[in-house]
Amino acid sequence: METSELLKKVRKIEIKTRGLSNHIFAGEYHSAFKGRGMAFSEVREYQYGDDIRNIDWNVTARFNHPYIKIFEEERELTVMLLVDLSDSKEFGTQKQLKRELITEISAVISFSAIQNNDKIGVIFFSDKIEKYIPPKKGRKHILHIIRELIDLRPESKGTNIAEALRYLTNVQKKKTTSFIISDFIDSGFSNALRIANYKHDVIALHVYDIRESELPNVGLVKLRDAESNQFMWIDTSSNSTRKQYKETWNKANQELKDIFTRAGVDNARISTGEDYVKPLRLLFKQR
Repeated sequence: METSELLKKVRKIEIKTRGLSNHIFAGEYHSAFKGRGMAFSEVREYQYGDDIRNIDWNVTARFNHPYIKIFEEERELTVMLLVDLSDSKEFGTQKQLKRELITEISAVISFSAIQNNDKIGVIFFSDKIEKYIPPKKGRKHILHIIRELIDLRPESKGTNIAEALRYLTNVQKKKTTSFIISDFIDSGFSNALRIANYKHDVIALHVYDIRESELPNVGLVKLRDAESNQFMWIDTSSNSTRKQYKETWNKANQELKDIFTRAGVDNARISTGEDYVKPLRLLFKQR
């Protein structure tokens, strides 16, 4: 992509997602993702209604008047984005491709994080780790992340969620709040997810397209698997074919929900055909 075109796209995404962060998500993000605890801030004179358990007896004795300790939340978090770049993200039949949706969601979370003085980093993955951006603060850092979200092309086509989760556990020694953003077209990652969530606070954002859940009746069509590059012909006019397709999706989706439940991972489903603001706000409020 030409540099000028890339900068235009970065700026467009910044304007949209930063505005959402400022006016919608910043407060809810702050409430949903707590800091590491309470730290001493200062002392002040006791006022009616203050908790007597917070009285500073040393200062009180010195001034012969009750004083209490004031505590503030230790806010700073480290936020990690685990972004799926496998080729199945280059699909979308509604408002946008799955990759474009993932980019916007990642940008919104990033701006919400830095507005709350949190660090943010990214692990880009396919069936291997494509790139790691260590956590930092600041607008310049966020714009670097957005550029990579737009322009980074993976070396591999497949998906290995377990590898990304293991990498997170190894590279981040301290607890993080980690969003894994993927269509979760993969298997064998349930144990890695459970282990990662034991050490970190993992949130799963399941991105999908309506055509992955149901087929339209448009006759005989040729389909290609983006990750394996295999082709197949499907007769979408067949009621039994469309029914089996939907049943397969429902079964896979229920299995995915069960994996999240067993691992204790909060999650949200976001479609390429809907506004992502509502499911994200609902997720934040539920925490």
